[in-house]
Amino acid sequence: MQDELLCDFAARYIWWKTVDAALAYPERIVAQVMNLGTFTDIGRLLTVWPTEVLRPLLMQAEPGWFTERSWAFWQLYLGLVPVNGTPPPLPHRRLPEHA
Repeated sequence: MQDELLCDFAARYIWWKTVDAALAYPERIVAQVMNLGTFTDIGRLLTVWPTEVLRPLLMQAEPGWFTERSWAFWQLYLGLVPVNGTPPPLPHRRLPEHA
């Protein structure tokens, strides 16, 4: 079931790559669904990937994978911040400083 769901999600949420190319990075597919997914697709995702899998994925997300809104939602939903807490900043790229 997980493989079928990944293929479906890859085709619809990683539209700029072929399904085979997207499947090389399953964590990116899951993150894209977490960020842009419909209510139905989020429900499908949560039936296959437990919070124990989604927590580290969120904590290791790369810059650009999440919007501020979805980042805050998932931080709260996955219990990484308390209800009235402030989520950590979004991941961001660090550019090298000039010498």
